Amino acid sequence: MSQTATEQITDGRISESQMEAGRRAYELDRKHVFHSWSAQEQIDPMTVVDAEGSWMWDGEGKKVLDLASQLIFTNLGHKHPKVVEAVKQQAEELCTIAPQHANGARSEAARLITDRLANDLNHVFFTNGGADANEHAVRMARLHTGRHKVLSAYRAYHGGTHLAINLTGDPRRFASDRASDGVVHFFPAYTYRSHFGSETEEQETERALNHLRDVMMLEGTDQVAAIVLEAIPGTAGIYVPPPGYMEGVRKLCDEHGIIMILDEVMAGFGRAGKWFAHQHFDVEPDIVTFAKGVNSGYVPMGGVVMDDSIYATFADRAYPGGLTYSGHPLAAAAAVAAIEAMESEGVLEHVQRLSEEVFGPRLAEIKAKHPSVGDVRGVGAFWAIELVQDRDTKEPIAPYGQTASVMKDIMAECRSRGAVPFMNMNRLHICPPLNITREDLNFGLDVVDEALKLADDFVDRK
Repeated sequence: MSQTATEQITDGRISESQMEAGRRAYELDRKHVFHSWSAQEQIDPMTVVDAEGSWMWDGEGKKVLDLASQLIFTNLGHKHPKVVEAVKQQAEELCTIAPQHANGARSEAARLITDRLANDLNHVFFTNGGADANEHAVRMARLHTGRHKVLSAYRAYHGGTHLAINLTGDPRRFASDRASDGVVHFFPAYTYRSHFGSETEEQETERALNHLRDVMMLEGTDQVAAIVLEAIPGTAGIYVPPPGYMEGVRKLCDEHGIIMILDEVMAGFGRAGKWFAHQHFDVEPDIVTFAKGVNSGYVPMGGVVMDDSIYATFADRAYPGGLTYSGHPLAAAAAVAAIEAMESEGVLEHVQRLSEEVFGPRLAEIKAKHPSVGDVRGVGAFWAIELVQDRDTKEPIAPYGQTASVMKDIMAECRSRGAVPFMNMNRLHICPPLNITREDLNFGLDVVDEALKLADDFVDRK
């Protein structure tokens, strides 16, 4: 281990009493906490006893760089003082209020969110998170159009609630998807792993749009209420749609009166270097869903932003849906503070510089250095490293839907060296807080660079 990494890992911040509290937390966790997406007896969760900025301290007092922004939501890092102070002040002024009442924090949050979207996206229905935002977006589209079918992409992720998991296009839906909720999946544009044999981005756009057009026709265009797409697919691999694809989807929706729902839960609020990832393309969706980065995940919040025409459907007709904590004042106050901090601190500009000057060049170097790296891709502070057994065939380190043991070894090696990226299947995602320093980001990329030697060894043994 390098001297730099050693210095970063132990800094004496965590006291013995904090470590003892961490041991107690781990003990109680293992006795009583049921973890998501996990076989309960096969996990060993990392205890976190403190966190600040881009760093966490584990139960042993070790300092670990958060290259995943938790589940890609701490866009402003941990303990951002302006967001923390806003939550404190709101708790003292008005800690909670039912959603049928107006309150200042919720109203201001709605204004700040809609101000950063197209002119006709003026209305926000607040939810508790991303999954229920997507559920309600589909409900609104169905009621607005009078149609039932919804098209969603394979490899997508839209949440873990009933309809959201059916909208999801990855293997996590298998145990719950009975193909009875009106969801039809299609192949998205994905240049690196093209389903259409494309060799160029232009071919991929044309062929993927032809495929989508065929699916719409075969399902009955007058039966389709909405198309749901992640603006930039996140958990599935952070693959930016090729030029013209999103615009082509928008055109198909317009031709057939289909609502375009863009899921910005992970990619929104600066993650992709713009306020919303779809602003990289020349499209204006009918509905945008959000969560995660809206308030850096400090208090749970999500939402549906609808355009004026969908709002009009419910102007004199009750919308059949609601949530007890919709627009909770503490979450709304955190959102106001987070958006204002991103603006005043130049976070988007910082992300764009990091993308061009650090993420892009460093990850290109890593790809060139490691035969196990088949592809690196991303935008903003939203990047993926895809690991393969063979660059020519693009065979992943493990079959789709599975995780090779070497991936867990890589994650363990990263943690031992002082950084934790996000892992899914055969990929590492590098998605740190948006305000991470260059120094810290370069340290994290050094850690990943070293850990990828394990993947190279795995490939060499094949």
